[in-house]
Amino acid sequence: MAQIGRILMALGLVLFLFGLVVMVVGRIGPLGRIPGDFYIQKGNFALYLPLGTSLLLSLVLSLVGYLLFRR
Repeated sequence: MAQIGRILMALGLVLFLFGLVVMVVGRIGPLGRIPGDFYIQKGNFALYLPLGTSLLLSLVLSLVGYLLFRR
């Protein structure tokens, strides 16, 4: 059970740090408003498709994972 507790604490710390980064980037950078993010509004209906942001985050996280876990 101690091992599961350590894993949960590590996951909590990672989620906390990720949330902190998202908050800081949201204030500084244009994340969420880059080319490829679509915002459609018609009347009282609004649709936001963050395709460009999703692709950028996927690329960055894949690169980080590759650099951290390569052998």
